[in-house]
Amino acid sequence: MSPKYQLVADALRADILEGRYPKTLPTEQALCAQFQVSRQTVRQALSLLESERLIDRKQGSGSHVRQQKEPVPGRRMSIAVVTTYISDYIFPSILREIEAVCSEHDSVPLLFATQNQFSSERKILLTLLGMEQLDGVLVEGTKTGLPNPNIKLYQKLMARGIPLVFMHGNYEKLPDTLSVLDDNAEGGRMLVEYLYRKGHRRIAGIFKYDDLQGRQRFAGYLDAMQELGLQVEDSRILWYSTDQKDRFLREGVDEARMGAFFSSCSAVVCYNDEVASRVVAYLNKNGYSIPGDIAVVSFDNSQYSEMSTPRITSLSHEPYNVGHMAAELLFRHLRGEACASALAPWTLVEKESS
Repeated sequence: MSPKYQLVADALRADILEGRYPKTLPTEQALCAQFQVSRQTVRQALSLLESERLIDRKQGSGSHVRQQKEPVPGRRMSIAVVTTYISDYIFPSILREIEAVCSEHDSVPLLFATQNQFSSERKILLTLLGMEQLDGVLVEGTKTGLPNPNIKLYQKLMARGIPLVFMHGNYEKLPDTLSVLDDNAEGGRMLVEYLYRKGHRRIAGIFKYDDLQGRQRFAGYLDAMQELGLQVEDSRILWYSTDQKDRFLREGVDEARMGAFFSSCSAVVCYNDEVASRVVAYLNKNGYSIPGDIAVVSFDNSQYSEMSTPRITSLSHEPYNVGHMAAELLFRHLRGEACASALAPWTLVEKESS
């Protein structure tokens, strides 16, 4: 359980952000009575809010709520863009769209990459907290399928009035943040239903377990399998994590297990095109016919899908782009418009692998 001063600080922070105390906080004595805590506890809570630059404390005049600075005419806004990677996979197209939207709004994007590591994310968030000028953050969270040790740093950014918009994944412990996510569950459902219409009944899946996308895609896969009356076998589900990605399906890695996995199915739903391309390479090397022996389908319709032989049937976001949608959402929020989180829909692009 959180210490008492943290609970008091959390309550006061929420009241400040909701405008309950537009100028000054109640006296320490009044806060002691309100929360039924000691003066020392109140002072610890106020010190925390002061460190977050929500209030100023002056001896003899109480605690004053800091006013957010009004935008300076002609000043370009600074937008931090925090993604797991910058140059890999689908991220160049996402970043291009973000940069285009920022340019339209005369703002400067500042790019950071976490490599999907909590320690790197922490360093970046501390850097953002130390910046004098920061108007908003577009962020792809680290390992969104797992508890995140950096949640309090995100909360500190929010407490300063800096809006966050998450891309691809979000966190249960930050329920009030805006997000633009792939419609992952629907995508998993679409791929299973497509394979079912093609005559497949033994449909396997490969999913990533340490991000929200993988869990949601599996959930859609599972729902569709059960609704279609298909058996879900543990032996037909493979899981991997960020740290395992580089050696997944590489030569010499767990050959016996891979052989048993692929011999048990007639089709496989892959977490994304990068994994699917490795599946295709493995199957080609081991004498499988695609799609004659095994059909392969995937998500993202990326360059990996086009460069594989055969090309991979994959779900596409065209004409939508998560980066574009998230950046537009952030700027609408900065303009004070009513905003809501959004899902990017999928379109199936059928190719030779199915």
